[in-house]
Amino acid sequence: MADNSALAEFKQGINLLRNGYSAEAFEYLQRAAKLEQYNPYYLSFLGISVARAQRKWADAVNLCEIAVGLKRDEAQLYLNLAEVYVSAGRRDDAIQILDTASTYCPANARIKQMRGSLGRRSSPVLPFLGRAHFLNWSLGKLRHSALVRLRKSHN
Repeated sequence: MADNSALAEFKQGINLLRNGYSAEAFEYLQRAAKLEQYNPYYLSFLGISVARAQRKWADAVNLCEIAVGLKRDEAQLYLNLAEVYVSAGRRDDAIQILDTASTYCPANARIKQMRGSLGRRSSPVLPFLGRAHFLNWSLGKLRHSALVRLRKSHN
């Protein structure tokens, strides 16, 4: 009986998430996760709702990481974790988890698509300074805009 109830709660939560009602989805997904504490899908989508509705990045990442640890060969769990990382401003972590996902789910088109959408980052202009340093950030913006203009002039 608890399995049926948890599945019903999960389905309702997913429908709400798809329709943009993350806060409402959280309640359903939380109940599903409480009923089946070790279901990786319930935990992962609960993490998505926490990220979208509450912006509690650490909690969302933790839920999604636990889910991936429970079922390493499920692409959707990696995609959810990557989405949470991107939402939290941790783009490099999202890229890394998608690269890891490629080893466990090598033929998954959705992982490849999301990985491709995140692109590659150029190396820092001044490698002896951190990537987030003001000079690297400013010079990187200049380099990027110059490359865009150069590409446009060649077309």
